[in-house]
Amino acid sequence: MIMKPADENFIRGIPKAELHVHIEGTLEPELLFKLAERNKIKIKYASVEDLKKAYHFKNLQDFLDIYYAGASVLQEEQDFYDLTWAYLEKAHADHVVHTEIFFDPQTHTDRGVSFDKVIQGMHRALKDGESKWGITSHIFMCFLRHLDEEKAFQALDLAMPYRHWIAGVGLDSSEMGHPPAKFQQVFEKAIREGFLPVAHAGEEGPPAYIWQALTLLNVVRIDHGNRAMEDKKLIEELMRSKMPLTLCPLSNLKLKVVNNLINHPLKKMLDLGLVVTVNSDDPAYFGGYINENYLAIAKALKLSQKDICQLAKNSFRASIIGDRRKMFDAQIDQYYEDHDNLLGSKK
Repeated sequence: MIMKPADENFIRGIPKAELHVHIEGTLEPELLFKLAERNKIKIKYASVEDLKKAYHFKNLQDFLDIYYAGASVLQEEQDFYDLTWAYLEKAHADHVVHTEIFFDPQTHTDRGVSFDKVIQGMHRALKDGESKWGITSHIFMCFLRHLDEEKAFQALDLAMPYRHWIAGVGLDSSEMGHPPAKFQQVFEKAIREGFLPVAHAGEEGPPAYIWQALTLLNVVRIDHGNRAMEDKKLIEELMRSKMPLTLCPLSNLKLKVVNNLINHPLKKMLDLGLVVTVNSDDPAYFGGYINENYLAIAKALKLSQKDICQLAKNSFRASIIGDRRKMFDAQIDQYYEDHDNLLGSKK
């Protein structure tokens, strides 16, 4: 059977879900400058071009330093609305029909911005996006792992009045030296309160961090998980449990997790039957939203149309949309068939 290569139009048009995107990481330089002016905040970059020149990172920490500085312009509820709305416009253009968005409340509350402003601005934009484009969504609140667990408990307390808006909790920020085990107790409490657990693990951190996320935090998804390939028993467990991995190709390239996308483990993982997905992580900083990630990894690894369909199906299977997964599976199958028929009619 000849595997048809995935062309650009096929990739751009396929319906997909995005499960690993940090809303603060969608803050484009143009919007950053607009919000800085609106909120009368001085930033150290003279122009949009000057800021973009700083987007050359040696590692995760280099990126985080600029990421947290950029977030300082987010002050009011309307800022978080505008930020989220800008992301949704791009998601809609990329045929994202469902998204599960991360946000970092501690990044904002630690500088005096209320939790209420953050969540209310995001929620309002997501509801408007659903009304206008039909994009469904869930919100996941991340704990910053470079802070202590007590701070995470404080963030969880702030989230309690919004349990009906927040689907789950996650773990992000500087991975090395901050293992998932550090946050076992706060995750246990979050699960008791009805939040679904996910965690960043195995991006820069070792396979042991993935094991901890599975066994101590009881996660329903692993965010990143690249380094799982170093541990045969871990791969077997991920296969057995059908544990989803939310991979982020351009992020991995930009942060030197891989030195070239041809060395990215996505295709090997896909061929093993792992539930891998493609996502954009922090697209304003890493050079592209979800379609750019699909296009880049498809070109580097010579992915076929069938591969792209499987990745799109995985994005819904790894989501928390329940029975709607079957509907999207059928849509993707129909999309493949229609595209195949269209190509045939042009011959």
